[in-house]
Amino acid sequence: MKSAKRVAIIGAGASGLTCIKSCLDEDLEPTCFEMSDDIDGIWNYQFSKDKGSIYKSLVTNTCKEMMCYSNFPMPGEYPNYMPHTKVLQYFRLYAENFDLMKYIRFKTNVCSVTKQQDFSSTGQWTVKTKDSKGNFASSVFDAVMICTGHHCDPHLPLELIPGKAVFKGEYMHSKEYKEPQPFEGKRVVIVGTGNSGGDLAVEISRFAKQVFLSTRRGAWIWNRIGYKGYPLDMMILTRFVCLLNNALSPFMNWYFQRSLNNKFDHENYGLQPTHSVSCQTPTVNDDLPHCIISGTVLVKSNVKRFTETAAIFEDGSVEEVDIVVFATGYTFPFPFLDESVVKVNENDVSLYKNVLPPQLEQPTLFVIGLIDPVGSIIPLSELQSRWAS
Repeated sequence: MKSAKRVAIIGAGASGLTCIKSCLDEDLEPTCFEMSDDIDGIWNYQFSKDKGSIYKSLVTNTCKEMMCYSNFPMPGEYPNYMPHTKVLQYFRLYAENFDLMKYIRFKTNVCSVTKQQDFSSTGQWTVKTKDSKGNFASSVFDAVMICTGHHCDPHLPLELIPGKAVFKGEYMHSKEYKEPQPFEGKRVVIVGTGNSGGDLAVEISRFAKQVFLSTRRGAWIWNRIGYKGYPLDMMILTRFVCLLNNALSPFMNWYFQRSLNNKFDHENYGLQPTHSVSCQTPTVNDDLPHCIISGTVLVKSNVKRFTETAAIFEDGSVEEVDIVVFATGYTFPFPFLDESVVKVNENDVSLYKNVLPPQLEQPTLFVIGLIDPVGSIIPLSELQSRWAS
């Protein structure tokens, strides 16, 4: 009897869990390596600057109906938009329901993933790992699924901002942010108007003396709540709306931009983007317009340079600041892989179907969840893992 093919899965977050499930569905033998001591991903909040990218008050931007796995709906008693504690609880329920935990090796770091000498014929990989006790191990697998996600190394564009060396205040990446209390009485610049930048600007403004939100190209601000109080993403992320977008793209862009400006005129408050609404991941924030209108958050142009105590913006304005928070995204290196296997060029990775390195002689290495969708990554990771399996 032929033995089952062995699959190494790197990471036990939202993508890693569904990869285990998909492998089991195809009678494969998965082994998942997780460097922490728990099913992890970005949803397992811990008060540590080095841990993950979520903060204590985080609530999802996508509703539960749109972010669950296809074969395991969210519990009915969960709210439509969930705090991170509910999301982590859902992952635990999912892992328990399908008995996935026994396939995960916790506190195990993947050191290297290399091709076997006969890779061109077998497609096999050697995976070297190190456990929490410092013990090294090496195993051969028929395939590898990489589920390390987007939120790996924080991107700090300090080299693009002159004066950083003379600035005497503090600066940090949004990954380090956990709670707003340390910002009480401070003048704070948030650089970046993505979802993290918007959330932090709102929360810090309740404690800080003043928050400045610096934007390079503006942002379209969406609400979570749509028509008659239904979750907005459940209403607009449908096949019908997708069909309209494909057939009538200029009209749909005009319609959505008009609707957003009817609620909050982006040009009046310095957030009018030069790009259309469909050309960037939406910034979802119910409270940011209120903070801008009330003056607790002041929208500023891009930071031009720093002095010892101030930030000078491209519009010529100068503001005294104590702390700078860079909500400028992440880079996603693959330190355990040779650069020829997965090529990362300025945070862009060329993958067939956003999953498979096209230059491999054998299609046995897959990158799962490395996409930036409009909506939740969870159902997309599930589809990718099923296709790869």
